[in-house]
Amino acid sequence: GKDPLEGQRHCCSVAQLHDHYSLGYPDLDELQKNPQPLIFDIEVLKVEEPGSYQQDPWAMTDEEKLQAVPLIHKEGNELYRQGKVQEAAAKYYDAIACLKNLQMKEQPGSPDWIELDQKITPLLLNYCQCKLQCEEYYEVLDHCSSILNKYEDNVKAYFKRGKAHAAVWNVAEARADFAKVLALDPSLRPVVSRELRSLEARLREKDSGACTGRCYTEGYSPLV
Repeated sequence: GKDPLEGQRHCCSVAQLHDHYSLGYPDLDELQKNPQPLIFDIEVLKVEEPGSYQQDPWAMTDEEKLQAVPLIHKEGNELYRQGKVQEAAAKYYDAIACLKNLQMKEQPGSPDWIELDQKITPLLLNYCQCKLQCEEYYEVLDHCSSILNKYEDNVKAYFKRGKAHAAVWNVAEARADFAKVLALDPSLRPVVSRELRSLEARLREKDSGACTGRCYTEGYSPLV
């Protein structure tokens, strides 16, 4: 019967010639018989400045990961300020991935593990800000809750989680988070008051028809 592996074998050109006396293409067979100089046309797709190339996190050494994180963080902030929210989120994600990879090599709760976790937290908060802008509220809830499980006094995590709760109509939870923000930082009362007024207005609009919400509050820096 027919060989079940027929057509699935892969080999080099020498083995191909040995088994079949052909490379499988007439022009290559001719070139094999009569070798000659070849001219290649190369199309330049992109030119990068010296030092601008950035390795993927998986290809970096531990030292390179640590050195890259502040640069990636800065790039993410700049992209966010330019309104390129999705691209900024990708940068924060890459920086978090670098640190998470390093953190996996440490004993949970050890000084080195905690130090890395404290570097991850501001990046994760910035990532959450991007997700707020993209209206991916449940991801914000998950990440902010994970931060607050470890750092109960993180004001930005309460604030972002409060906004996410408000966006998905978890009214009691939103009010509780905004109250916690005020308890931790009374200077944010004007910002929190605007958020609560916005929530109340949306609740009234909900009773009368469709409504929309905002993910950014003027007077409060969303990034870390």
